[in-house]
Amino acid sequence: MEEVPAAPNEGISLSALRSQFSVNGEEGPKYGFDGNRYHYGDGTSVASQNSTQILTGYDTLDVGPNYDFYANTNAQGRVRRSRPSLFQLHSNIECFSYTANSPGDSSEDDVEEPQSEPTRFGWVKGVMIRCMLNIWGVILYLRLPWITAQAGIGLTWVIILLSSCITGITGLSTSAIATNGRVKGGGTYFLISRSLGPELGGSIGLIFAFANAVAVAMHTVGFAETVQALMEESGASIVDPINDIRIIGVITVTCLLAISLAGMEWEAKAQVLFFFVILVSFANYIVGTIIPATPQKQAKGFFSYQADIFAENFVPGWRGPEGNFFGMFSIFFPSATGILAGANISGDLKDPTVAIPRGTLMAIFWTTLSYLIIAATIGACMVRDASGVMNDTLAVSSADSCQGLACQYGWDFTNCITNRTCTYGLSNQYQSMSLVSGFAPLITAGIFGATLSSALACLVSAPKVFQCLCKDNLYPVIGFFGKGNGKNDEPIRGYVLAYIIAVCFVLIAELNTIAPIISNFFLCSYALINFSCFHASITNSPGWRPSFRFYSKWMSLLGAVVSVIIMFLLTWWAALIAIGIVIFLLGYVLYKRPSVNWGSSVQAGSYNMALSYCVSLNQVDDHIKNYRPQCLVLTGPPSCRPALVDFVGTFTKNLSLMICGNVVTGGPSPATLDTASSNSHVIWLNKRQIKSFYHGVVANDLRTGVKMLLQGAGLGRIRPNVLLTGFKRDWRKDKPSCIDNYIGILHDAFDLQYGVCVLRMREGLDIPERGVNTLDPDAMVTEPQPQPSTVFQSQQGKKTIDVYWLFDDGGLTLLLPYLLTRKKRWARCKVRVFVGQCSVETLSSTSFSDSVRRFEDLIGPYRLNTAQKDGHVTAEQLNQDCPWMVSDEEIETNKPKTLRQIRLNEVLQDYSRDAAIIFVTMPVGRRGQCPSALYMAWLETLSRDLRPPVLLVRGNQENVLTFYCQ
Repeated sequence: MEEVPAAPNEGISLSALRSQFSVNGEEGPKYGFDGNRYHYGDGTSVASQNSTQILTGYDTLDVGPNYDFYANTNAQGRVRRSRPSLFQLHSNIECFSYTANSPGDSSEDDVEEPQSEPTRFGWVKGVMIRCMLNIWGVILYLRLPWITAQAGIGLTWVIILLSSCITGITGLSTSAIATNGRVKGGGTYFLISRSLGPELGGSIGLIFAFANAVAVAMHTVGFAETVQALMEESGASIVDPINDIRIIGVITVTCLLAISLAGMEWEAKAQVLFFFVILVSFANYIVGTIIPATPQKQAKGFFSYQADIFAENFVPGWRGPEGNFFGMFSIFFPSATGILAGANISGDLKDPTVAIPRGTLMAIFWTTLSYLIIAATIGACMVRDASGVMNDTLAVSSADSCQGLACQYGWDFTNCITNRTCTYGLSNQYQSMSLVSGFAPLITAGIFGATLSSALACLVSAPKVFQCLCKDNLYPVIGFFGKGNGKNDEPIRGYVLAYIIAVCFVLIAELNTIAPIISNFFLCSYALINFSCFHASITNSPGWRPSFRFYSKWMSLLGAVVSVIIMFLLTWWAALIAIGIVIFLLGYVLYKRPSVNWGSSVQAGSYNMALSYCVSLNQVDDHIKNYRPQCLVLTGPPSCRPALVDFVGTFTKNLSLMICGNVVTGGPSPATLDTASSNSHVIWLNKRQIKSFYHGVVANDLRTGVKMLLQGAGLGRIRPNVLLTGFKRDWRKDKPSCIDNYIGILHDAFDLQYGVCVLRMREGLDIPERGVNTLDPDAMVTEPQPQPSTVFQSQQGKKTIDVYWLFDDGGLTLLLPYLLTRKKRWARCKVRVFVGQCSVETLSSTSFSDSVRRFEDLIGPYRLNTAQKDGHVTAEQLNQDCPWMVSDEEIETNKPKTLRQIRLNEVLQDYSRDAAIIFVTMPVGRRGQCPSALYMAWLETLSRDLRPPVLLVRGNQENVLTFYCQ
């Protein structure tokens, strides 16, 4: 045999070597499947050949692993590829053929016209720069020096590192979630909704998009305040300070909107420009700290790097009502809330699973480092208090009474320190970085760059997140804003909406009013992202396998808890508002139950909890007091038997197990399997608010399928113990073998220690327009059916529930009526219990004759005739071949039971004519001694001509009731 060459330390591509092997001496395989179409060895499509081509046993449809098989969306420019089904691989090759319309086949006409590639960004330009710009903001330039004066360099570092720890943990959680599969557009909303589900994801997506829109206003107002301050210094004014901020803010937001509408490419170029301006301002600041201080700067408190100044500023110097650690933390923390700016445009990234982790974490690292450096450097070269007056030099006569560290450098600020009138120094001037810098206008340019870049990032993020939310149709009305335009699917309508929201909040013109709610909304998102990562990890779902490994589920949980705590530390009322909105939106989605399934960790957690509880039940022994009627209901397709479903669902809801069983007869095939396992049945049950499982099986015949259900339904201790079925009304018109199968099912249930119940209604159990028998093997329904009303859905009023407990079956006949009265619809009904056996001697002669005659008419077609009696066939053979036939001896032997059913029917008609429902102990026929036709005639005679529904009940002769406490 020819050896296959392989390069050292390299994998072998099986698809590349396929052509080297053949069967039957052929040069290559006669038939193949490339994941997109079925083809012959020469590459021609099956569709181009004879459409009825039959494959030989030597051909194979197996294909190698392919990424496209696992994708849940189509690639642009081509139809979706799929692997062959198991039925196609496993079934007899002669059972099917491939035509031009085969599912895997595709022709030249099916290929879509490739579209132009939209603009995509890498991790630097798309995530890192964007996050850094969003993190750097007004607080960096205007509040960090003041926080350093208040908390000291040491505690300022603690505040910075604590904030960075929270954002860092959130960044790690975001990285883990983002690398657990392909990330589309929608950013934070997409990550949370696909992890925790639509309930929490939808609520966070809505408030996060709103928070970003309001954040546009916050950063714009910061920019407008700076411009207004510069105008005031130069003596210029438009109207008045407040209205000047409003006018400048509206003009600025309009310009930012124009940049956004120009496309992501122009927006990215603007962000790079802002990034360059901020870096230049940082360099200008560092150079300014090194340049020796001029007398003018010394008068304002700047003395270049001095060890004494660093030592004094290292410890706190609290002042004012906000002079405490948490007060400073609440002011600084919003400057760290920008780490999701890159994730929010996930749909515009080349490779989000690489860009989001790398860019976000690098942005957190570099911004944290810049904060630490600025806090240390400005605290090492500038004192807390200075007057700014050039004449406040230190005189020899006042050297002993001089206060403050500036005395060591020839300046006396004692008067302003004593009177608390100092206007310069770290504690008194917000523009300290401008003073320290080498060229002050560059710091102003940095402020402009930081505020405008953050506003632009938020203006882009809000519509992107909102567009993804709108497309998922979780909330009404907002779907209008989900439409995209252009090759980048730009949310133009979302941009306009975000612009309107931003302008409304710009008109407030008060930064301190806007900031708290925004910070809490961002923190709420951080908390849920961390909790998403923790929850996905703790559920141990096989679907949770992020390629990013540098995360800890316990750190994620800590990040979630700390984020919630900080929400209340920042502004407790804003935290309550944010949490209240989340709960309201959560409740709405829970109420509406949108038809989406994203495989969330909540679903995985529900499975884990259910599995754990089921296993724990194995350690608990059964006790009579905990007995529950767990019902296997032979409904067929549940929509065909709504009355039977409603009745059982009434007393099992929130109490015990209910399983709707369906048997589809035939051999295993895609059609029969789809019919048996169709999700339409579960949808119908859920829409009807019936708390029931559905279990469909495929079997060669009905009785075999029911045996499968009786022995295989349920899990552990949660398994059926009562079989419920409908009464077979058409038994006299059906084939005798069907009667025997029906009665055989009841015998099988008794053999397996099931209790058995048979429900009969005068109008039947079938919905009129369908007319399908409960146990009809041809009843196949695959689509959701209408929701007809039944008698069991209405209020029963002050009627009676009549119970005929004729034989002690363990108490099931008495337990079911009691459970029924616990429900609201049946609560006003009075239970009447009739105990004892019926006396057949009380029958009048007229009634006896009529009833017996009717019974004989029922059983007549199934009695052995003379020819059968005189034949050579033995009774054993006849009973085996025709078990439904009834002999005279069997009729005579079972005559007392027959008369009892006739008499009992008269009693039911006399006493229970106006009852809401009748419960009767069902007679038991011995297997092999009571022919199926005779047993069927008993059930018919007992329950016929009754207006109320009748439930024939027979327990398994084991106690289900107890009168003792233990």
